[in-house]
Amino acid sequence: MKHTSFATVMIALAVSSTAAMAESTAAPAEECIRMGGVAIPNFFGEGDDKPMIISAVLTGTVQNAAGKITATRVTETGMEMDMEHYFGRSDGGAFQTKDLGILTEVPGKPGRFMLEITYDIQPDVTRGTLEGYSGQFNSYGLVDLRDNNNLVGLVRYSGEICR
Repeated sequence: MKHTSFATVMIALAVSSTAAMAESTAAPAEECIRMGGVAIPNFFGEGDDKPMIISAVLTGTVQNAAGKITATRVTETGMEMDMEHYFGRSDGGAFQTKDLGILTEVPGKPGRFMLEITYDIQPDVTRGTLEGYSGQFNSYGLVDLRDNNNLVGLVRYSGEICR
Protein backbone atom coordinates (compact mmCIF):
# COMPACT_ATOMS: atom_id res chain seq x y z
CA MET A 1 0.00 0.00 0.00
CA LYS A 2 2.80 2.37 0.91
CA HIS A 3 4.60 1.53 -2.34
CA THR A 4 1.53 2.57 -4.38
CA SER A 5 1.29 5.86 -2.53
CA PHE A 6 4.96 6.60 -3.15
CA ALA A 7 4.54 5.80 -6.89
CA THR A 8 1.49 8.04 -7.08
CA VAL A 9 3.39 10.91 -5.47
CA MET A 10 6.34 10.43 -7.84
CA ILE A 11 4.06 10.46 -10.90
CA ALA A 12 2.33 13.61 -9.66
CA LEU A 13 5.71 15.30 -9.14
CA ALA A 14 6.87 14.31 -12.62
CA VAL A 15 3.69 15.63 -14.24
CA SER A 16 3.85 18.95 -12.36
CA SER A 17 7.56 19.37 -13.19
CA THR A 18 6.89 18.74 -16.87
CA ALA A 19 4.04 21.27 -16.86
CA ALA A 20 6.22 23.86 -15.10
CA MET A 21 9.05 23.35 -17.63
CA ALA A 22 6.63 23.64 -20.57
CA GLU A 23 5.20 26.83 -19.08
CA SER A 24 8.65 28.39 -18.60
CA THR A 25 9.72 27.61 -22.20
CA ALA A 26 6.44 28.72 -23.82
CA ALA A 27 6.42 31.87 -25.93
CA PRO A 28 5.56 35.04 -23.99
CA ALA A 29 1.90 35.98 -24.00
CA GLU A 30 0.77 38.46 -26.62
CA GLU A 31 0.38 42.00 -25.27
CA CYS A 32 -2.63 43.84 -26.68
CA ILE A 33 -4.08 47.34 -26.38
CA ARG A 34 -7.75 48.13 -26.91
CA MET A 35 -8.11 51.02 -29.34
CA GLY A 36 -11.01 53.34 -28.72
CA GLY A 37 -11.96 56.98 -28.78
CA VAL A 38 -13.19 59.87 -30.89
CA ALA A 39 -11.45 62.00 -33.51
CA ILE A 40 -12.38 65.42 -34.83
CA PRO A 41 -10.53 65.72 -38.15
CA ASN A 42 -9.84 68.87 -40.12
CA PHE A 43 -8.88 68.69 -43.80
CA PHE A 44 -6.50 71.01 -45.64
CA GLY A 45 -6.24 71.12 -49.40
CA GLU A 46 -2.84 72.06 -50.78
CA GLY A 47 -3.87 72.47 -54.40
CA ASP A 48 -4.59 70.35 -57.45
CA ASP A 49 -2.72 67.05 -57.77
CA LYS A 50 -1.46 67.28 -54.17
CA PRO A 51 -2.58 65.11 -51.24
CA MET A 52 -5.30 66.40 -48.93
CA ILE A 53 -3.78 66.83 -45.44
CA ILE A 54 -5.66 65.69 -42.30
CA SER A 55 -5.04 66.92 -38.75
CA ALA A 56 -7.00 65.71 -35.74
CA VAL A 57 -7.21 65.87 -31.98
CA LEU A 58 -8.34 62.58 -30.48
CA THR A 59 -9.67 61.31 -27.18
CA GLY A 60 -9.00 57.79 -25.97
CA THR A 61 -6.08 55.48 -26.71
CA VAL A 62 -4.25 57.94 -28.96
CA GLN A 63 -4.29 61.73 -28.57
CA ASN A 64 -3.26 63.09 -31.96
CA ALA A 65 -3.21 62.15 -35.62
CA ALA A 66 -2.04 63.59 -38.88
CA GLY A 67 -2.51 62.10 -42.30
CA LYS A 68 -3.06 62.52 -45.96
CA ILE A 69 -5.42 61.36 -48.64
CA THR A 70 -3.19 60.08 -51.42
CA ALA A 71 -5.83 58.99 -53.97
CA THR A 72 -9.61 59.06 -54.47
CA ARG A 73 -11.95 57.03 -56.66
CA VAL A 74 -15.64 57.63 -57.37
CA THR A 75 -17.87 54.61 -56.62
CA GLU A 76 -21.57 53.87 -57.16
CA THR A 77 -22.37 54.93 -53.58
CA GLY A 78 -19.81 57.69 -53.02
CA MET A 79 -16.04 57.31 -53.14
CA GLU A 80 -12.99 55.45 -51.86
CA MET A 81 -9.81 57.05 -50.53
CA ASP A 82 -6.29 55.71 -50.11
CA MET A 83 -4.91 57.28 -46.95
CA GLU A 84 -1.95 57.34 -44.57
CA HIS A 85 -2.13 58.32 -40.91
CA TYR A 86 0.42 59.02 -38.19
CA PHE A 87 -0.92 58.47 -34.65
CA GLY A 88 0.66 59.56 -31.37
CA ARG A 89 0.11 59.15 -27.65
CA SER A 90 1.01 61.41 -24.76
CA ASP A 91 3.45 58.77 -23.44
CA GLY A 92 5.59 59.00 -26.60
CA GLY A 93 4.21 56.00 -28.48
CA ALA A 94 3.54 56.43 -32.19
CA PHE A 95 2.78 54.42 -35.33
CA GLN A 96 1.94 54.89 -39.01
CA THR A 97 -0.94 53.29 -40.90
CA LYS A 98 -1.88 52.80 -44.55
CA ASP A 99 -5.62 52.89 -44.94
CA LEU A 100 -8.70 52.53 -47.07
CA GLY A 101 -11.55 54.98 -46.50
CA ILE A 102 -15.03 54.23 -47.84
CA LEU A 103 -17.37 57.22 -48.12
CA THR A 104 -21.07 56.58 -48.66
CA GLU A 105 -23.28 59.52 -49.65
CA VAL A 106 -25.96 60.44 -47.12
CA PRO A 107 -29.28 60.43 -49.05
CA GLY A 108 -30.79 63.91 -49.37
CA LYS A 109 -27.65 65.57 -47.93
CA PRO A 110 -25.35 66.54 -50.82
CA GLY A 111 -21.68 66.69 -49.88
CA ARG A 112 -22.14 64.73 -46.65
CA PHE A 113 -20.86 61.20 -46.29
CA MET A 114 -20.79 58.31 -43.85
CA LEU A 115 -17.13 57.34 -43.48
CA GLU A 116 -15.56 53.95 -42.68
CA ILE A 117 -11.78 53.60 -42.46
CA THR A 118 -9.68 50.48 -41.94
CA TYR A 119 -6.25 51.38 -40.50
CA ASP A 120 -3.39 48.90 -41.11
CA ILE A 121 -0.37 49.51 -38.86
CA GLN A 122 2.90 49.50 -40.80
CA PRO A 123 5.21 47.17 -38.81
CA ASP A 124 8.45 49.05 -39.47
CA VAL A 125 7.00 52.41 -38.39
CA THR A 126 6.16 51.99 -34.70
CA ARG A 127 7.94 54.02 -32.04
CA GLY A 128 8.36 54.46 -28.29
CA THR A 129 5.81 52.71 -26.08
CA LEU A 130 4.01 51.38 -29.18
CA GLU A 131 7.11 49.85 -30.78
CA GLY A 132 6.42 46.39 -32.15
CA TYR A 133 2.63 46.70 -32.17
CA SER A 134 0.77 45.54 -35.29
CA GLY A 135 -2.73 44.86 -36.50
CA GLN A 136 -5.62 46.95 -37.67
CA PHE A 137 -8.49 48.94 -36.24
CA ASN A 138 -11.47 50.82 -37.68
CA SER A 139 -13.32 54.09 -37.50
CA TYR A 140 -16.84 55.12 -38.42
CA GLY A 141 -18.34 58.57 -38.67
CA LEU A 142 -19.54 61.47 -40.77
CA VAL A 143 -17.74 64.03 -42.91
CA ASP A 144 -19.03 67.24 -44.48
CA LEU A 145 -17.26 67.94 -47.76
CA ARG A 146 -19.50 70.73 -49.08
CA ASP A 147 -17.06 73.61 -48.55
CA ASN A 148 -13.47 73.04 -49.72
CA ASN A 149 -12.33 75.70 -47.25
CA ASN A 150 -14.08 74.06 -44.28
CA LEU A 151 -14.04 70.27 -44.60
CA VAL A 152 -14.86 68.71 -41.23
CA GLY A 153 -15.81 65.39 -39.68
CA LEU A 154 -16.38 63.37 -36.55
CA VAL A 155 -15.35 59.72 -36.20
CA ARG A 156 -15.29 56.98 -33.56
CA TYR A 157 -12.37 54.55 -33.71
CA SER A 158 -12.14 51.09 -32.13
CA GLY A 159 -10.31 47.79 -32.29
CA GLU A 160 -7.26 46.08 -30.83
CA ILE A 161 -3.54 46.11 -31.66
CA CYS A 162 -0.98 43.63 -30.33
CA ARG A 163 2.73 42.80 -30.08
